[in-house]
Amino acid sequence: MTDIKTSEERSRNMAAIKGKDTKPEMIVRKYLFSRGLRYRVNNRSLPGSPDIVLRKYKTIVFVDGCFWHGHKNCKYFRLPKSNVHFWRHKIAMNIARDYANNVDLKLAGWNVIRIWECEVKTRAKREETLSRLFAMITGIPNGIISLPDGSNDPVAAEPFIPYGRVTPQPSKR
Repeated sequence: MTDIKTSEERSRNMAAIKGKDTKPEMIVRKYLFSRGLRYRVNNRSLPGSPDIVLRKYKTIVFVDGCFWHGHKNCKYFRLPKSNVHFWRHKIAMNIARDYANNVDLKLAGWNVIRIWECEVKTRAKREETLSRLFAMITGIPNGIISLPDGSNDPVAAEPFIPYGRVTPQPSKR
């Protein structure tokens, strides 16, 4: 089957696809940041230039596109109808490179987590995936931190003082 675009148009379209700061990656990063986790992005000194590096937890998170990384049994991954040999080879090489990067990172002592684009695409799957990711990183089940007294009420850094006039406490000198 022939392509409906000219080779110049197809080349321009494929060149416009970003490799970092993609929408799925930004969703994951915003969630982790909102939960208090701090990280570095696209660290080129590590194999595979990981999307998110959480040094404190010795964890790396890759947010992979289903098409580019060959997500099996996913509705968002299908080979194009034109130039099939090229795409099959390219995606197979991407999968092999991902595997080699995983091995290198694990040998270096990192925990490697892969999040697929389809897992954060819809709201229904997003919350489940992101809370599972947070639990995998921190080791806190369901991402809920309970206080020593068993309550989950928000706590300020200072004790609660009622609004209004407060009698001063005598100083201890």
